[in-house]
Amino acid sequence: MFELTEKTMDESKQGSALLADVNTNAHKKFYIESYGCAMNFNDSEIVASILFEHGYGSTPVVEDANLILINTCSIRDKAEQTVRHRLKHFKGLKRRNKETLVAIMGCMAERLKDKLLEEEKLVDIVIGPDAYRTLPTLIAEAQSGQKSVNVLLSREETYGDINPVRLDGNGVTSFVSIMRGCNNMCSFCVVPFTRGRERSRDAHSIVLEAKALFENGYKEVTLLGQNVDSYRWENHDGTEVVSFAKLLEMVALIDPRFRIRFSTSHPKDMTDDVLHIIAKYDNICNHIHLPIQSGSTRILQMMNRTYTKEWYLHQVKRIKEIIPDCAISTDLIIGFCTETAEDHEETLSVIDHCQFDFAYMYTYSERPGTLAARRYTDDIPEDVKNSRLSEIITRQRLNSHTSNLADVGKIFEVLVEGPSKKNQAEYCGRTSSNKMVIFPKEKASVCDFVKVKILSCTSGTLLGSIVD
Repeated sequence: MFELTEKTMDESKQGSALLADVNTNAHKKFYIESYGCAMNFNDSEIVASILFEHGYGSTPVVEDANLILINTCSIRDKAEQTVRHRLKHFKGLKRRNKETLVAIMGCMAERLKDKLLEEEKLVDIVIGPDAYRTLPTLIAEAQSGQKSVNVLLSREETYGDINPVRLDGNGVTSFVSIMRGCNNMCSFCVVPFTRGRERSRDAHSIVLEAKALFENGYKEVTLLGQNVDSYRWENHDGTEVVSFAKLLEMVALIDPRFRIRFSTSHPKDMTDDVLHIIAKYDNICNHIHLPIQSGSTRILQMMNRTYTKEWYLHQVKRIKEIIPDCAISTDLIIGFCTETAEDHEETLSVIDHCQFDFAYMYTYSERPGTLAARRYTDDIPEDVKNSRLSEIITRQRLNSHTSNLADVGKIFEVLVEGPSKKNQAEYCGRTSSNKMVIFPKEKASVCDFVKVKILSCTSGTLLGSIVD
């Protein structure tokens, strides 16, 4: 499972149309919506680049588009229902303009291709995560009235040679994919079935893409992978082998003013080498997202997470020993099959022991086709799941607030990302530890690094002012 980024682009942001201002005079226009994880948003940028090269321009107005694309997520049922609602809306648009094509991408495309294309007739094109290069051909097939589907998975495709069109438009932070697929067969997760086996991208192409971002004014990059710690690339003759620790160093050396983040780590694969590299370079952010999913070793075994609670706690201890000021966040799945009150208490105890700076917490949502769906019964009542989730959220909010209170009075370097959503007279930005800070604009500008003294806080946000 791609734990962090399923929540990095949280559901309040899902469905926002992110359009690049490129080739806007083109005769053919595309409109794209992305749902779910950061990898999906990065995939949308790859698709935008392919379409741009084939004469398409972008439009922020869906009614003006010749091609509507929706990049989907299957990790939770709620995300799938949101996508279905949007597809039905697009079907209404097609009634008014029969030449408009609707394409579905991402995890739902692979899993529900027949139903969406033939039974419900909601889409014209179905394209899987490894087939984006064939999109122009699929468009031509759909225009001629043919069924247009390509969900074949690849053992080689990394899109390493494609320069993504940056869709976020903020010019401050961006993502670079370092690998695709996943070899971790977590029993609750669809990713290995929808994105295929793990393969690492050419290290030098990653560095070149990150360097281009910096040269174009970006100040921060997040290296993406389902499990970045298992990144391993070697050249054709085996004379050069690059681990994730080495790759982190290569990107950090682009420029000391270029901030580096990464997501997501797996507890079974994180090594001390990675931790020492983070400690060595000031521009590698002091934040590690380390999903635990459950505090019960019994449940972890059923999830096929391949580590125990004790192993996880050891990894947290090593992080704190090597990087004392490192923030740690996590993912938690509440109410997995057979979870008992005792299992739940073990999760609460881990939350208290680790004192996570923040966490992404969800009730278990059975996904068809996964090992858990085939092997186990989703037997925890929804009211019990929700009650346990509420208790965990309350406990974690207290820990997050305690963590933030400890920062009051301190001064942090903050990257200005843009105006605060609630007050246009204020900016927002993040610390190295990934904490959001709100502060008056004063003379600062977007993309600046500024020193901010923290004056107060909530459980989710630091509040401060710029200091010299």
